[in-house]
Amino acid sequence: MFKFVRVSQNSKTGPMSVVYSSRQTCPDTCAHKGNGCYAESGPIAWQWRKVDTQGIDLDSLCESIRTIPRGSLWRYGVAGDLPGTGDTLDRVALDKIIRANRGRRGFTYTHKLTDLDAIRDATARGFTVNVSADSIALADHYYSLDLPVTVVVDRQAPEVTFTPEGVRVVVCPAQTRVDVNCQTCGLCAVSNRRVIVGFRAHGSGASKVEKRLKVVNL
Repeated sequence: MFKFVRVSQNSKTGPMSVVYSSRQTCPDTCAHKGNGCYAESGPIAWQWRKVDTQGIDLDSLCESIRTIPRGSLWRYGVAGDLPGTGDTLDRVALDKIIRANRGRRGFTYTHKLTDLDAIRDATARGFTVNVSADSIALADHYYSLDLPVTVVVDRQAPEVTFTPEGVRVVVCPAQTRVDVNCQTCGLCAVSNRRVIVGFRAHGSGASKVEKRLKVVNL
């Protein structure tokens, strides 16, 4: 199930169309699941819970996506992951979303990393799927595979840092500038960018995330 919001009131995304997918889509391999995930508390969690009571099916979601003006930026997965239960990626469902997105600038993030070919295919067809890396080392690895990559960093991380392999990590501009949001930035929708986007740990579980980062980024 999915929840489609035509005009988001979220200050971080800006007034763009956004989609929430059900909790069942979240893979158990995600290091943040039940351990500091920003979507598990606060206003986003309130919206996420509505998927179960106000959600729509895949075909209805695709119809809604087609109503987004062509050329517009929109975000899938403010909470939740790509279609499919747990670690399994539903390629048929993903293909339907890709087709509905045609002519639009949809983007998302995923921890479903068992099917990188599907991620490449989606991105090549205009629906940018960012690989969510759980450590700097993994970020380097996925970047070397020519995939768009994001990684969580600690709350005090500088705006620009470099990975051990020399790849630039740029902190999400919406976290460093008050006049920027997803709609005005669009960096995560750029599939061939030459930087990794870093997201500073945020939400009520930020301290849990930072504790884990100190271990995995040694």
